[in-house]
Amino acid sequence: MCIWFACMKFLYIGLDFLSLGLGVVGVFLPGLPTTPFLFGTLFFFAKSSPRLHSWFLGTTIYRKHLKTFNEQRALTKKSKTYILIIATSMLALSFYAMPNIYGKIAIGILLLVKYWFFFFRVKTIES
Repeated sequence: MCIWFACMKFLYIGLDFLSLGLGVVGVFLPGLPTTPFLFGTLFFFAKSSPRLHSWFLGTTIYRKHLKTFNEQRALTKKSKTYILIIATSMLALSFYAMPNIYGKIAIGILLLVKYWFFFFRVKTIES
């Protein structure tokens, strides 16, 4: 049983740094989303190590991209707009390239759910 927990801890630590690396790369590459990977980092650090979790909460990346959402479940209007523009453009490209009608329907449903979530579930705060 103890070996299982040790293996899970190392798995979470590996996923931590993979997610953090992809999130940092996503800051510089416009097609790679930053925020979901950083949320993954926050989740995995919380699961794997209190020390690593505390370290991540003190980083500039956390304070700049995740702090308001993690603490208040809210984003600024600028952040919401940026996220929606990038995500919608990526999904629109996927929709255009999708040859299958069922895939297009799935992408359309995903777009509707995304906009519903951002408009009705995520609060908007002032900058």
